[in-house]
Amino acid sequence: MAVNYHPILSLLLFCFFILGANSSVHEYKQAKFTSKGNAFVVHGGSEGIYASPLSNNESASLSYIRFEKIKFRRPKEAIAAGAKGQTALVQAIVFEVEDRESIGGSAYGGQRAVCCTADLAKLGACKQGEIIYRPSKTKSNWPQVFNVHFIDDNLLAFMESKTIPITSTGMYNLYFIHCDPKLKGLIMDGQTVWKNPTGYLPGRMAPLMNFYGFMSLAFVILGLVWFSQYARFWREVLQLQNCITLVIGLGMFEMALWYFEYADFNKTGVRPIGITIWAVTFGAIKRTVSRLIILVVSMGYGVVRPTLGGLTSKVVLLGATFFLASEVLELVENVGSVNDLSGQALLFLSLPVALLDAFFIIWIFTSLSRTLDKLQSRRMMAKLDIYRKFTNALAVAVIVSLGWLGYELYFKSKDVYNERWQSAWVVPAFWQVISLSLLCVICTLWAPSQNSTRYAYSEDVNEDFDREEGFSLIKPAFVHSKDNQVSPLMDRSTVKVGEVFPLNEGSEEDKRE
Repeated sequence: MAVNYHPILSLLLFCFFILGANSSVHEYKQAKFTSKGNAFVVHGGSEGIYASPLSNNESASLSYIRFEKIKFRRPKEAIAAGAKGQTALVQAIVFEVEDRESIGGSAYGGQRAVCCTADLAKLGACKQGEIIYRPSKTKSNWPQVFNVHFIDDNLLAFMESKTIPITSTGMYNLYFIHCDPKLKGLIMDGQTVWKNPTGYLPGRMAPLMNFYGFMSLAFVILGLVWFSQYARFWREVLQLQNCITLVIGLGMFEMALWYFEYADFNKTGVRPIGITIWAVTFGAIKRTVSRLIILVVSMGYGVVRPTLGGLTSKVVLLGATFFLASEVLELVENVGSVNDLSGQALLFLSLPVALLDAFFIIWIFTSLSRTLDKLQSRRMMAKLDIYRKFTNALAVAVIVSLGWLGYELYFKSKDVYNERWQSAWVVPAFWQVISLSLLCVICTLWAPSQNSTRYAYSEDVNEDFDREEGFSLIKPAFVHSKDNQVSPLMDRSTVKVGEVFPLNEGSEEDKRE
């Protein structure tokens, strides 16, 4: 009777994320075997590895997976439960994701299993108590399986140091598995080293090092242009322009920290947790400040209103909540992370950030609509023009972002086993590019100049737009001269701004100012 083999790696790939791994030197400290089906498993790692340029010469390969100081410890109860002199077996299996269907199987179409059962053993398909696997159709000697035996009554079993040359580019997975229920409580220690031709960065992360290098250069160029204008017209600088300067500075620090984080990781094989935390924190602060700036500008702060009034506390609360949610998500996703898994396990943490972003978008465009109406009614044409450009830029950014989000969801849904790991770096890179592009647009619209103050809020009714609007709304009792000036019979000081511009009287923002 033929044995029906089925792809069961989805069970393993989804059930394990990172167990004590803090670098491409995957460390296993008191790692416990977890029961999955009829097997007991420790996930050793999952990384995309590029083939070495010397792929035809395995002894000189620059890409490899190396086992170092691997040892297993079984409890004393396991010895008492086994037969006298009987050896216990632990296996390590390394396979490429394309060969996942060759792992595991079932007899007579029954329940799928990782470990060989008595029925399968009777069919001669495998040896009872060992992993079920078939040779790869494309590569000889793969998957690679290594056996470690407990001899007699020894509590410890050691795995010989081994190096597996990688001569084919692919996503590789490592699992330590035993099939003996009597070994319950087994733990392991040691480490494995995963290396690409250019360094220790996992394949999915490798392109990001160069990307953050280019992004650092882009922020430096933007910073030089902005700071030169800032220094030139520093007497005319608005509060908004100070905030933009802060965002540019945060962006420069964030990109530089990410570059150095990846460069250090690539060189040493150990992810620098300190630099990672700082990079994550600067990024979370930058994203929070950027959203708050866009929100308050959309509300017309500093342009059509001097304060946010009673909305200040709500804006601060939204910003603080977004910062905490974003910081937690990025810390979990990056600090200590090395495996090239797509991160479906982070969906729970991604949801609050997505909801808060949606709330920001709704509030921003609602506020923009009100601000545009005020500018239109008051005929502040210069300010109206810049706000229309700002609105268009935001609308384009949101539409592109939503389109990309849909593609990202499609990408992850189709890439269940991370087979597209070589292009996965584009997903996080896009969000950095769209953020920088929007920042460049804002810098262009609100660049420091000798006329910067014309965009600031002012109660001076002598401004051109006040005169133009005043004459269109003035009561007939006002007398005009031929040169279109208000007659001395009417004292300008008696005309209050609130009387001339009775706009949005029922809005919460205006009532609380």
